Amino acid sequence: MDKKETKQRIEKLKELINYHRYLYHVLDKQEISDAALDSLKKELFDLEQKYPEFITPDSPTQRIGGEPLDKFKKVKHFKPMLSFNDAFSEKDMLEWQERIFKLLTEEERKKIDFYCELKIDGLAIELIYENEIFKTGATRGDGLVGEDITQNLKTIETIPLKLRNIKEIKKDLERENLKDLIKILEEKTKTSLIIRGEVFISKNEFKRINNEQIKKGLPVYSNPRNIAAGSVRQLDPKVTASRRLDFFAYDIITDMGTKTHEEKHKILKILGFKTNSHNKYCKDINEVFDFYKHSQKIRDNLYYEIDGVVVIVNNNNIFEKLGVAGKAPRGAIAFKFPLKQATTIVKDIKVQVGRTGALTPVAYLEPVEIGGAKISRATLHNEDEIKRLGIKIGDTVIVGRAGDVIPDIIKVLPELRSGKEKEFKMPKKCPVCNGKIFKKEGEAVYRCINPNCFAILKERFYHFVSKGAFDIEGLGPKIIDKLLEEGLVSDPADIFNLKEGDILNLERFGEKSAKKLINSINSKKEIPFSKFIYSLGIRQVGEETAKDLSDYFNSIKELKNASCNDLEKIKDIGPVTAENIYNWFHNKKNIEFLEKLEKAGIKIINEKKEGGKLKGKTFVFTGELNSMTREEVKEKVRNLNGEVSESISRKTDYLVVGENPGSKLEKAQKRGIKIINEKEFLDLIK
Repeated sequence: MDKKETKQRIEKLKELINYHRYLYHVLDKQEISDAALDSLKKELFDLEQKYPEFITPDSPTQRIGGEPLDKFKKVKHFKPMLSFNDAFSEKDMLEWQERIFKLLTEEERKKIDFYCELKIDGLAIELIYENEIFKTGATRGDGLVGEDITQNLKTIETIPLKLRNIKEIKKDLERENLKDLIKILEEKTKTSLIIRGEVFISKNEFKRINNEQIKKGLPVYSNPRNIAAGSVRQLDPKVTASRRLDFFAYDIITDMGTKTHEEKHKILKILGFKTNSHNKYCKDINEVFDFYKHSQKIRDNLYYEIDGVVVIVNNNNIFEKLGVAGKAPRGAIAFKFPLKQATTIVKDIKVQVGRTGALTPVAYLEPVEIGGAKISRATLHNEDEIKRLGIKIGDTVIVGRAGDVIPDIIKVLPELRSGKEKEFKMPKKCPVCNGKIFKKEGEAVYRCINPNCFAILKERFYHFVSKGAFDIEGLGPKIIDKLLEEGLVSDPADIFNLKEGDILNLERFGEKSAKKLINSINSKKEIPFSKFIYSLGIRQVGEETAKDLSDYFNSIKELKNASCNDLEKIKDIGPVTAENIYNWFHNKKNIEFLEKLEKAGIKIINEKKEGGKLKGKTFVFTGELNSMTREEVKEKVRNLNGEVSESISRKTDYLVVGENPGSKLEKAQKRGIKIINEKEFLDLIK
């Protein structure tokens, strides 16, 4: 982008962020996720850092928040309730440290240490105590003026209505070597004391409330933060009380004479406030990184949701000296966990041809990090999906990724269009072979109908040697492409007739590597029945359907002779899948292919088991597992006679949750399906 385009981009980002902040803070509505909004804000912040001449007073980076609701009495904050700028990587954190170091003396830099807090997914509030009694509670509002929600906050048991006895406070201050603060604290508790913290809701309570919503036929809440925000803004305190809200205190605004932020947390606990036991002092940025990694590991086992770590300059004097930039203190930052959603720009849309001839439009993106992985492409599925999204080349989009899920475009942001965006149209012919394409009635997908299309042939080979099929190590896409280009293979059966001399003709192959590949191919001539069925690439026959077929039939001959009616008797196989299977085994070329495999020495192993520890149990997996790959874990379940499904249904017995789980977790919670973590799963299969 040139300077003019950058200025236009900044203006459009400001307008869009303000719109979504208004929805979120004023109307309690949400059209895009927190992660997506964070991504927009981060882009704006970075552009303004690059071009500071474009920073204006009305920028979201220069103000605190939206307008408060009119439902409650207004409360003016003694000091503004600020929020934090975001960091998403160690690089971002080091740049933040570098920025604050520039504002400090050499002596002050040596004193820099940090206090780290888990970033709770809740609602920031302020509590005012007068003469040791809880007097007023308020929301953040626009940061300067909030809403009086005192009666609702009184229903939260973790918020003390009265401070602890002063004698007990003095005793604990001495124990913590803070006796110098006794006189100031005694004075302040008798006058006015301002505390800030986070109201939140537990994971179990979130699940309970959503189950109630389902029973009543009402929409479910998308995240715990929305429930917490909605609960404290109820006009009837009884509704708030029924939600079982919780609270963590994290700051004292009243000057207590403390030297560090860590001391503030000690005093909060002494005064009788619940603080987070996981919060930790870190002597330098490397310890901050260790704490961040540790927090990610314990995240799933916490009883509440967190979305990152708040890192604060521990020395109070240095923190105050660093001051405020826009809406955020310079001396603190939110180190967010990897995003499950982010915004980026569609550079191009290209059509890929799959092994069944399906034409799939794919968006090529400006690379963006989501869920810890760099994403540069996202599927658009089909022409109908493109029309539904209204997507154009050049659009700014929200891209989502959760766990193992393929990146997907969730939403287009037309408000950020510059006018240079281009419409996309599906091709009239196959983009690879220039052959005819066809869309069957009732289907959304166009397919190339040329059986000799090079793209279809390549994808068929890739599938045939993949992990779920023949699993031939060392035979990757590049080698397959070379074999096809040199005319050494015409269908996957030819792989088993290759000799070392054939491979030696390929670029970068020596005698040793050629021998290794041929040995790898020959070692895979024996294959379980289910894997063999899967390797054939029959439309709508995935690994689970292949397993069902291998359980039902004793041989490939039996399967070949089955009618559509026979096939429909098998669970989860409907008329369309049955017809696809039947047609495949009655196609002349496919029959010849099976005969060719038999002549090449392929032996099919019948893998039926009568018993098995997991017999009759169906497992679904979401997120990333640490101990084994997804293929290995599926194999473990099947070897114990269990079943693996890709989607949540009434037949699901267990959902196994790894890191960065996807939407399956929410679906399982709604259905009351048993949810276990990786360790519990490993214990189950021991």
